[in-house]
Amino acid sequence: MSRRRSGGCSGASVRAAFVILTVALSTVLGTCSVDDISSSNELFASSSSSSPTASSRPARSEQLLLVSSSSLTTERSRRTPLKMSVEQELDAARAAIQRAARRRRRRRRVVDPAGRGSGNVTTADEWFEAGVDHALVASVYRNPAAFHRSYREMERRFKVYVYEEGEPPILHAGPCKDIYTIEGRFIEQLELMAPPPPAGGGGGARTSDPARAHAFFLPFSVSKMVQFAYRPDTYDKTPLRAIVADYVRVVASRHPYWNRSAGADHFMLSCHDWGPEASRGHPELHANGIRALCNANTSEGFRPGQDVSVPEINLYTGDMPRQLLAPPAPPLASRPFLAFFAGGRHGHVRDLLLRRWKGHDPDVFPVYEHEHEHSHGRRQQDGAPLDYYWYMRRARFCLCPSGYEVASPRVVEAIHAECVPVILSDGYALPFADVLRWEAFSVAVPVADIPRLREVLERIPAPEVERLQRGVRLVKRHFMLHQPPERLDMFNMILHSVWLRRLNLRLNR
Repeated sequence: MSRRRSGGCSGASVRAAFVILTVALSTVLGTCSVDDISSSNELFASSSSSSPTASSRPARSEQLLLVSSSSLTTERSRRTPLKMSVEQELDAARAAIQRAARRRRRRRRVVDPAGRGSGNVTTADEWFEAGVDHALVASVYRNPAAFHRSYREMERRFKVYVYEEGEPPILHAGPCKDIYTIEGRFIEQLELMAPPPPAGGGGGARTSDPARAHAFFLPFSVSKMVQFAYRPDTYDKTPLRAIVADYVRVVASRHPYWNRSAGADHFMLSCHDWGPEASRGHPELHANGIRALCNANTSEGFRPGQDVSVPEINLYTGDMPRQLLAPPAPPLASRPFLAFFAGGRHGHVRDLLLRRWKGHDPDVFPVYEHEHEHSHGRRQQDGAPLDYYWYMRRARFCLCPSGYEVASPRVVEAIHAECVPVILSDGYALPFADVLRWEAFSVAVPVADIPRLREVLERIPAPEVERLQRGVRLVKRHFMLHQPPERLDMFNMILHSVWLRRLNLRLNR
């Protein structure tokens, strides 16, 4: 049935009404010029028979109405764009990041008049550059332009759904005042993050609409499982695996999202040494899920391309020690110690370090077995005793050996003290390494070279040490915890690491 017949309008009065309505619509929209109407007539005519008769063509008034209706539809779609699906959003983000990376590669050989690399960051956003020399940015970040775009895309798009099943203390809670602090703080901050209203806008990464989520968070705390479900001195991790298995079965039975991806878009976070073991409670979580772990040991199954390495931080009071936050950190000229370590004999790496270097040269290379040993009754100028952080702020290098597991809170403490971290570990996948080039602000020494450790550090030229310290100063913002979280801090860098896993994208050069 034709449009003319369906309308039942063949008289002159009806045509006049069409013309009036068309003129009114055109006036409101302001989109239909004479040329538009003319070309629309040609398009309409081309779809009719090859030799149309006058009676078979639509009346002029109907042509005008059709054009105006089409313009109205276009205008509406322009004002209310269709929502992209989750996968379309991920595709769009990948494309934007890849474009930024290509621009960066094209410009990487450009040199400015001062002889420094330029073109590494494609925008002048102060929150990212912060007035830092581009050459330093280029040396510390694997691909500054790609990271900048990826972070912006995360802020714009990334949504995480937090499962509501379960009760504290094992679910929706975690430790906030010990060596596993980041586990509790991450859960807390994500839980406190108010989802945006249904109409959109506002809020952070958390969403209350699982259909819009790019990732799903399993809010259990392995540290709390150990506290409440583990039988001391048994080393039996079965209760931990059972809790994880039960929780995954619950959310999989109540929601379609786990079974849809076999857990590939779900993530957990644990800073306890037994986090990797707890993840084995559910085969799909262990095989397919994103495991954010402090114990990021590649020799024990950590997968850098799929899992997320989380910095370990020890907050005895829940806040950063004031000694590390007191600005400014001393420059290299005011750091008399080549390197510093104080700690217990936990694990074979520390045992080797202490057997070789404990008490060897406390005036230049102080290595102590216990944190209280380094004082020896000595005091600062203001009379306060020399504490652990005083030494860190006066050493050029801070030794960060593995303990029973690969991670050490000394890495973060060293960065806060602007002391170059010396990573003494085998198999440690360092945090945020898909964004940061750790060799630009730290020194990695194989465990086998610990007997030569002092010689290795003394051979590093002073200009190189200064460059490493500038790198430490630049990345410090990524290892700070804020409440509420701030842009580029540790909480958001962990989220960004999960975001990259969902994109399945590498930001290498």
